[in-house]
Amino acid sequence: MPTICPMTDLENTRKISELCYQTEEPVFITKNGTGHLVIMSMDTYEKQLGLLNIYRKLDAAESQLKNAVPLLDGDDIFQRLRKKHGK
Repeated sequence: MPTICPMTDLENTRKISELCYQTEEPVFITKNGTGHLVIMSMDTYEKQLGLLNIYRKLDAAESQLKNAVPLLDGDDIFQRLRKKHGK
């Protein structure tokens, strides 16, 4: 369930900061009863960006499958990586 706080709670920055880190989710700030801001910890922000990046890559892969783009061989890819990185 999302955490929702009124704009007046921003006066207590320590409380909002702790809330962001405890919930590990965005905190929604309302102004006059309607959504106004979203605040989150840097950790949560980086996780959200990482997930977005994964979703974009998955979408690109699904598009390639639909368009019959030839698939790469997994063993070949790992062999090239080992050769490149010496392992």
